[in-house]
Amino acid sequence: MQEKTNFKQFENLDEEQLPVAKHKLHDWTHFAGLYAAEHVAATEFVIGATFVALGAKTMDIILGLLIGNILAVLSWRFITSPIAVDTRLSLYTYLNKIAGDSMTKLYNWANVIIFSVISAAMITVSSTAVRFAFNIPAQLNWYPTNAWFILIVLAVGIFVVSIAIYGFNAVSEFSGICAPWLFVMFTSGAMVLLPALSLDVLDKTLPAGWADFMTLGDQSIWTGINSDGAPGIGLVEVIGFGWAANTITHFGLIDMALLRFAKKKNYGYATSTGMMFGHYVAWIAAGIMGAGAAVILGKSIVELDPGDVAYYALGWSGFVIVIVAGWTTAITNLYRAGLAAQAIFNKHSRKKTTMIVGLVTVAIACFPFVFSQMLPLLTYAGLLVVPVGAIVFAEHQIFPRIGYTRYWSSYRKLTFSMPAVATWGLGLVFGFGLNFLDVISFYYLFIPTWFFTILVYTLLASKYGAKESYVEEAKEEDRQQEAIARFQEEQAKNEAVVSKDVSLFSKGLKFIAISALVATLVLACNVMFGSATESNYIENRELFYTYAFICTIIYFVLAYWALKRKKLNTAA
Repeated sequence: MQEKTNFKQFENLDEEQLPVAKHKLHDWTHFAGLYAAEHVAATEFVIGATFVALGAKTMDIILGLLIGNILAVLSWRFITSPIAVDTRLSLYTYLNKIAGDSMTKLYNWANVIIFSVISAAMITVSSTAVRFAFNIPAQLNWYPTNAWFILIVLAVGIFVVSIAIYGFNAVSEFSGICAPWLFVMFTSGAMVLLPALSLDVLDKTLPAGWADFMTLGDQSIWTGINSDGAPGIGLVEVIGFGWAANTITHFGLIDMALLRFAKKKNYGYATSTGMMFGHYVAWIAAGIMGAGAAVILGKSIVELDPGDVAYYALGWSGFVIVIVAGWTTAITNLYRAGLAAQAIFNKHSRKKTTMIVGLVTVAIACFPFVFSQMLPLLTYAGLLVVPVGAIVFAEHQIFPRIGYTRYWSSYRKLTFSMPAVATWGLGLVFGFGLNFLDVISFYYLFIPTWFFTILVYTLLASKYGAKESYVEEAKEEDRQQEAIARFQEEQAKNEAVVSKDVSLFSKGLKFIAISALVATLVLACNVMFGSATESNYIENRELFYTYAFICTIIYFVLAYWALKRKKLNTAA
């Protein structure tokens, strides 16, 4: 009878408030596709141009981004993934056990705002591509100046919201389709426009070797001189940029929301698809594409928007890549925003909160200023979130090792944790204070802030009860987790399971879809390596524009068809 009562109380909870059930865990391929698609985003066009505007040098870009993105992957693996897999909870839910309801709601509100604005920016970017295709005037003010642009934003936004409300599986499946194509198109775009740069700088269609490529990069892309004509950033800053770009999700632990579905902690390494191919390759490719488009148009790279760059690199496929790259990032971040909102309004389902947040996000997306302030937003959002990630890291990883009690605040039934709230506030003062004093590079502010917050929280928590022993409460926590596991096992028996589609027809669909991607790369190689003269180059580039777009249509139709052919079998 007691077990049935326990099950009843779990039935009244939304599944997002419970640890992820074992039968809902995913293998590494889900995360490889998810991170690949999310981090090959429309913003890569902007960030690629940013390195040019900041005056980085070619070797600093090649080496610095490699080191910075490796550090980011390691941060996900050793900071975020272990806590996510141990708890199987999103940060939004887990924080409530550590810091109490008051701080959790405040923090979740901050996350709703941050991720809604990021999603809105991505929807705006996708809309700029559609705007470009239909010859709608560029939106240069902070407010929209064209009614058709607003309608485009609404159409793009509705699609994003409709996928995000269906949860992790829908997000990962959509990302899994998009990721391979995004890889191919970013790589192809760089190959297509590299000859334009080479003709402009070297007076030949192809660099003869590494020395020529370095000359090309130093003279036309990453020149070492910033947009103001002063010496630019160096290797240390580039490393910091690559590492800090996603502090909000790894040091800040936001990606517990995604990695809680991982079967193993080592799946944190799957983020390398996003960092090494997405950020590393895409940022370099975007720089080449931006510089090449600037040569063709006779403009500076900083004057171009993503639609300009993508069109001259990829033709009509360029419109598709800006739209899809914006979608994949917007959908993932809207999913996060919906989780945060559901943690606040826990009497409502995640689908409902995601839909409401999504409508607000679409409204924000109508205002173009959101996208223009994207990079400052990401940096300051990281500083805002990192102290909270440090608090959770301290309680989960450090406290058990130094004899303190994990979840002590929950065991004391505190709805307001003074150590957590005070530490967050002090962490913000410390981080933004360092920024104001300019005593450390802006890109590395998250590191001392993280360590400072861990130290302060450990000291304050020791004064408020973390040192004490809570034997009975800990036993009750264990019993509760065991009851949840039994409840989820019972639920699993009544749920439909997805069996792998191994039919010959589906294999044929996938083979043709992959062949379309290979054909796209072959066409790009033909532009880069098969253009002996400028006239050959222009002819091959036009050929690529036409047939790469046909391959794009073939790929998405067949990849989606193959996905829909997955068969559902009802468990016995």
